Amino acid sequence: MAKTSPRPIWKTETPFWQTVFAGLTGVFLAVTLLKFGNPIIFDEKIAAPTNILEIIFQPWPTRWGYLFFALLAAVGLTVGQWSITLNLKTAFGLFLPLIWLAWQFVSATKTVDLTLTQLTLKHFTVGVACFYLGWFCLSRIQNLRPVILGVLFAFGLIILAGWQQHFGGLEETRRFFYEQPNWRDYPPEFLKKVSSTRIYSTLFYPNTLAAAILLFFPISLYGLWMLSSRASLAARYGLIGLLIAGALGCLVWSGSKSGWLLFLVLGFVSLLQLPFNPGVKKGLIIGLLIIGLGGFAIKYASFFQRGATSVVARFDYWRAALEITRRNPLLGTGPGTFFIPYQKIKAPDAEMARLCHNDYLEQASDSGILGFLSFTSFIFGSLFLLRPVNARDQMRFCIWLGLVGTSLHSLVEFNFYIPALAWPTFLFLGWLWATNETNRQPPTGSVTSRH
Repeated sequence: MAKTSPRPIWKTETPFWQTVFAGLTGVFLAVTLLKFGNPIIFDEKIAAPTNILEIIFQPWPTRWGYLFFALLAAVGLTVGQWSITLNLKTAFGLFLPLIWLAWQFVSATKTVDLTLTQLTLKHFTVGVACFYLGWFCLSRIQNLRPVILGVLFAFGLIILAGWQQHFGGLEETRRFFYEQPNWRDYPPEFLKKVSSTRIYSTLFYPNTLAAAILLFFPISLYGLWMLSSRASLAARYGLIGLLIAGALGCLVWSGSKSGWLLFLVLGFVSLLQLPFNPGVKKGLIIGLLIIGLGGFAIKYASFFQRGATSVVARFDYWRAALEITRRNPLLGTGPGTFFIPYQKIKAPDAEMARLCHNDYLEQASDSGILGFLSFTSFIFGSLFLLRPVNARDQMRFCIWLGLVGTSLHSLVEFNFYIPALAWPTFLFLGWLWATNETNRQPPTGSVTSRH
């Protein structure tokens, strides 16, 4: 990481409204990650905080996020540039999210649960709006320092909260919960979460924490390296080591099998991009695979010996999603409604699930085949078309790498139904599309280093 693109990453002097927008974007990303980490279909169950302690330590209702986004979008209108050169490639990125979102509203006309669908539609609408905010506004910002600071600050708090949970916080929470007289009245899935030793930090549950690490770790690593450019080389490597250790600890303690394996995939892709001796690179890749897969086999041997129950459960969710799609191929059952038809067709011994644990199959069951095709094509088509071709373009590569991680993780989880993951994903995708349009370089290049 010692060498970077020769162009400057962010300028110290920028227009006033660009500075305001960049600062608000950083705060928006930080607040979104820290406070909106629950699935959108549970939003009505989240009470608004009533005092300063609850504001600090409890999740917020998503309507607060909508208000914050409205402010961000209003400021974004002052800095955005709306001209674009259309060709087949940019038309794909520009219009496919609108096609997908429009079809969600069409599907909503036949929903089996209007409340769930309304919650989901508002969330999806903000997500797509984030995409265009990233494309037309964030990509024009000359000083990205506040944005990176916001991500790094929130990601650091996520890591600290995860470590605190592992070293006593979970046990303290569990003890407090069991002292409540009505603790047996809580839903079975919540009781299971409380009894588990798997950490989840400030997010919904352990696998959501793993998805957040996959999404934000690469850009946080890059940002910390660049923001510490005035420190000595030893200090910079020390900070990087702390961040890596913190993220890896949280990933292991989350118990996420898919998160562990995808983290190895991201490491493998990163090593392929590094410009150094092929022999050394090959040795590092082999070492990564041996250590990573060996550690995985040792840690989760008992899980597979017990029959890998969560894997079996997911296969039942996916089977049900395909069956629901077969019965409702055109419009599905309505955005956010998977669990309603699932109750009727699930295997007798299968666990109940509110969401499909596969974002792409959920699109099929909720909004039909067109919803599935438009969403899946947009996500994976964007990742393919926007893959960095310049190894020195580290900021673009790190953002793209995080998007690859969380998008692949969505094959086994419901990340796009969680604002903390979905809104930043759409925002980053929009930024990537815009910077790709300008010769694959953001307007301000990338951070320079004196080392």
